[in-house]
Amino acid sequence: MAGAERSNSFPSGAPERLVTERLILRRPLQSDADAVFLRYASDSEVTRYLAWPRHTALDDTRVFLSYSESEWRRWGCGPYLVYSDDASRLLGSTGLAFESPGIASTGYVFARDAWGHGYATEVLRAMVGLARSLDVKWLYAICHVDHRASERVMIKAGFRKEGILKRHITFPNIGPSRADVISYGIDLSHEAPDSPRAAGSAAPGGRRR
Repeated sequence: MAGAERSNSFPSGAPERLVTERLILRRPLQSDADAVFLRYASDSEVTRYLAWPRHTALDDTRVFLSYSESEWRRWGCGPYLVYSDDASRLLGSTGLAFESPGIASTGYVFARDAWGHGYATEVLRAMVGLARSLDVKWLYAICHVDHRASERVMIKAGFRKEGILKRHITFPNIGPSRADVISYGIDLSHEAPDSPRAAGSAAPGGRRR
């Protein structure tokens, strides 16, 4: 798996930099606040179906970056920022959020001008590969029942639809009521490292499927 410096706070820490076929993923820094805020976190359309409130001030973005730092310190992994393959343009973010060493969730968000290029599928496949390398047994994701584009991405990335969770969480950019979500998961506990689903996840020059 592509990677530069590894976290020293967790024995099986994730690479702080990953390379997929078309993208570069790296650990966020506090100096990224302006770019994250302007590119996607403050956009009402981009954040509509997300579980965190749209950022209305730069301090909101700094809170996210502090959270990212705490996750990396605790787990040796956390959010990633997603860049174009020449690292010139911030496109969005993804990552792994751990509940325990064997259970994690993932997701993604992309700036509006990055929609429709298959980047979401590409980064989710990278997160599946990363989770596998960290010995995660169960990786899951959820999306709002009305977010059909996200549903298609989950299936293409290899997640299996588990069912609908009624009134599961609030989507603050839509309204105050708890909403139904679709749950997706991948059981990694019985997959061999060289299984077809593992191929091309986050390796330099890996072929997208």
